Amino acid sequence: QVQLVESGGGLVQGGGSLRLSCAASGRTASLDIMRWFRQAPGKEREFVAASWTGGTIAYADSVKGRFTISRDKFKNTVDLQMNSLKVEDTAVYYCNAVTSSGLYWGQGTQVTVSS
Repeated sequence: QVQLVESGGGLVQGGGSLRLSCAASGRTASLDIMRWFRQAPGKEREFVAASWTGGTIAYADSVKGRFTISRDKFKNTVDLQMNSLKVEDTAVYYCNAVTSSGLYWGQGTQVTVSS
């Protein structure tokens, strides 16, 4: 089992920045991919960014150039630096971990961007 705890959400004005953090605990030796997803009201959960243990990183087109994912494999944390935030970035952001034993989700953290 892997437990994920997100932090860092909040209210920010459009154009501002926020940094989300996700800390993994439990069977972290089996961690492979750590990802961020988000879900806006009335919409499906969507992929935001991913970091593979080997170093590969991927982003959704909607956040490229604005968001940066960073991972500390020793601390078992993954952060999401979000710059130039837009109203359409408003959502609950979820941390996700892919391991050899399954898929795990955090409880989510709310990000609200005001106009």
